[in-house]
Amino acid sequence: MEVHNTSLNQSKVINPYKYAGSYVKRRLLWDLTPQSWVSRKKLINFKDQYQGKKAVIICNGPSLLKSDLSCLTSNDIFTFGLNKINLLFDKSDFRPSSIVAVNSFVIEQNSSFYNTTNIPLFLNSSGLKLIKPRNNIVFLHSIGGIYFAQDCSFSVCQGVTVTFVAMQLAFHLGFQEVALIGCDHNFTTKGFAHKIVSAEDRDPNHFDPNYFANGVNWNLPDLPTSEANYSLAYEVYASSGRKLLNATEGGALELLPRISLEQFVNS
Repeated sequence: MEVHNTSLNQSKVINPYKYAGSYVKRRLLWDLTPQSWVSRKKLINFKDQYQGKKAVIICNGPSLLKSDLSCLTSNDIFTFGLNKINLLFDKSDFRPSSIVAVNSFVIEQNSSFYNTTNIPLFLNSSGLKLIKPRNNIVFLHSIGGIYFAQDCSFSVCQGVTVTFVAMQLAFHLGFQEVALIGCDHNFTTKGFAHKIVSAEDRDPNHFDPNYFANGVNWNLPDLPTSEANYSLAYEVYASSGRKLLNATEGGALELLPRISLEQFVNS
């Protein structure tokens, strides 16, 4: 995940050439990688493939365990699992249609699963260092800032949360209605946004206590910026005549219109 320095020792001068040069350099390096062209071709072929259909983005908050995932399978709803959704697999027969992961810590910690699963994966291009290219993997080039890619074939914006990337992919694939579940938008662990911290013995912030646990590194969340990204995504969906909804059981995210998962699936 790309995060600019947020300490109080930042430079007093903002130099846009510095950031622009960094973006261009990373993009050129990615374009020189054969997998960049393979992945871009896949994304171009995926464009609007699911036009008019529904999808659910499965976030990783504790409330996820309250959602009835069986209704997604029985109604053939396309699903985007996020990050370490595979930790749910020993608790449920549910399997997502795809998995999205862009955070470098997550990709490193979950690389064994990503290297063996047959589930379609959307991974940040930095993951190419750890993940062997296969037919079921698309590598994404990502940038910082607050942008919404309606076409993800060139780049996506990470937007401080993988949920935002999944929103862009869902739009790219053409889904007419997209709902979130398990998006609690609330963390027990407090601290400066983006700060790298070592996990405690158990994780109270996700659906599985082993999600970030036993000393592994993770980035503290940036909830205000997440809200700005979600608001942008909602506006893009609405301006295109599409719907972005929140079907989470409880949680603190009130920016998106609420709907029950059952109502979303059956309406």
